[in-house]
Amino acid sequence: MTYVDDTRAKRNVAVLVLAQAILGAQLPMIFVIGGLAGGQLASNPCLATLPISFIVFGSMTTAPWISPLMQRNGRRFGFFLGAFAGAVGAAVSAYGLYISSFPILLAGSYLTGIYMSAQGFYRFAATDTASEGFRPKAISYVMAGGLLSAIVGPQLNKLVSDAFVIPFLGTYLAIIVLNLVGMFLFLWLDLPKGSKKEPPAVAAPAGRTRMELLRDPRILVAIICAMVSYSLMNLVMTSTPLAVVGCGFTTDNANDIVSAHVLAMFAPSFFTGHLIARFGVERIVSLGLVILALAGGVALSGVELTNFYIALILLGLGWNFGFIGATTMLAGAHHPEERGAVQGMNDMIVFGMVTVASLASGGLMNCSGGTAVEGWNAVNIAMIPFLVLAGGSLIWLVRQPKMAV
Repeated sequence: MTYVDDTRAKRNVAVLVLAQAILGAQLPMIFVIGGLAGGQLASNPCLATLPISFIVFGSMTTAPWISPLMQRNGRRFGFFLGAFAGAVGAAVSAYGLYISSFPILLAGSYLTGIYMSAQGFYRFAATDTASEGFRPKAISYVMAGGLLSAIVGPQLNKLVSDAFVIPFLGTYLAIIVLNLVGMFLFLWLDLPKGSKKEPPAVAAPAGRTRMELLRDPRILVAIICAMVSYSLMNLVMTSTPLAVVGCGFTTDNANDIVSAHVLAMFAPSFFTGHLIARFGVERIVSLGLVILALAGGVALSGVELTNFYIALILLGLGWNFGFIGATTMLAGAHHPEERGAVQGMNDMIVFGMVTVASLASGGLMNCSGGTAVEGWNAVNIAMIPFLVLAGGSLIWLVRQPKMAV
């Protein structure tokens, strides 16, 4: 057996795990208070989750340009840019809360979306210097960095969200600090520098066009499964704080439930890569979709705190298997010269659908029934057609003839 030295890749993974833990803490913080802050400022309750939608919309519109930018200038440049945008976005959002301006809060949320898009490429950066055998484990370990963010984010939120007279102002101020401190981690990354100074090779392969890539069954199904896994997670998680508070529980309860959810999102990452290597990526993605369906069933069975905890834990676990599996499937389905096009296209499509899901979340939760229970039920019923789409696409894929990349 040929020995492959993954020392460089393991060093990069360690840095990205820390970045995921420190910088990544801001997203669970915002997802807990975003809908509640929006509800304070929005004139229409149906628009309460719009700040979260703008974050995801910012991520979607950033992916098509930040991925090629990273390919030209290196991942590190893009990660610095993302953290800087996160700090500026939090500052703008804080100002919006301070002057009670919903549009300014939305502008800050959009800038936060630039950070979210950059963070999404941590998992791809983990594979840049990894061997084929280490690749799924590298993705899993980086995603596992979210364990600390799941603890740090919501618990920090409890300390700072009501630290000022203006609710949630402290959350955004704390996020500024997280971004300014966390960005220095990227100085220790040892990744390819980018291709902006390299002379064009005479016979360098150009790679397939975007339409040709989408006609590749494996790429198409990977994108569909990532899109469904992430969208359904976002659809339900975005509504959770509104549902918890609407059913008579507290904001601290919502923080604890989201913390349990984010832990479930990332805790399995220590072994997800091993499961993929042993059982195959299609089986793991399928398992993720089944668990997402179970989450919806538990949520529909009642609105006690236990139901919220179990449903959100299952939601996180299903997302982990579905999304990491789909990411691994995509990473092995294209040539190196197609990396920028594939990854940018993937995240644009995935986060485009996540934007729709977060928009729909507020509408379903606040405007599809007379009570919080009716709205919560509508959110979870909405999962069904998308689970059918992803499950059907996987069945179609395994019936296709095997093709080498």
